[in-house]
Amino acid sequence: MSYQIGRDEALRNAGRFFKEAGAEAIKLEGGVGVQESIRAIVDAGMPVMGHIGLTPQSVHQFGGYKIQGREKERREAVLRDAMAVQQAGAFAVVLEGMPQDLAGEITESLTIPTIGIGAGLQCDGQVLVVHDMLGLFDDFVPKFVKRYADIKQTMLGAVKEFVGEVKERKFPAEEHSYK
Repeated sequence: MSYQIGRDEALRNAGRFFKEAGAEAIKLEGGVGVQESIRAIVDAGMPVMGHIGLTPQSVHQFGGYKIQGREKERREAVLRDAMAVQQAGAFAVVLEGMPQDLAGEITESLTIPTIGIGAGLQCDGQVLVVHDMLGLFDDFVPKFVKRYADIKQTMLGAVKEFVGEVKERKFPAEEHSYK
């Protein structure tokens, strides 16, 4: 609820993120509905990245993690959101969970960069959640995730070895102790 209440609250909280947390940019989910907030934050001198399509903070409004923009009406709404984010002054926009042809159309229509996550190859850049790409979270793996490593198993093995050595009183050894 850092920006959903309204423009003034969004601006106030964005300023706090910059001042107190050392943020260098703000990311807002939504398009037409947050256009005024984006404009106010940008006008105050703080860079904003938009985020449209499947927006995780609003996922329950969509009935869960569902691809956005397959139906004609939703597709047009996502296109309007993209234009609203750009017109409000965002420096880039994340396109999440949408058909790749829609992401391509948005990328061609905008002058700001698009960053895809589950939006296909036609975006200007790509992002993945590090926990997904490293295999740290495996309860649910979205279709768009590519695993580059299985760090979870490595971590579990290391923790198990540590616990075993502690129980067997093998750790800490002499070389791990101060004199």
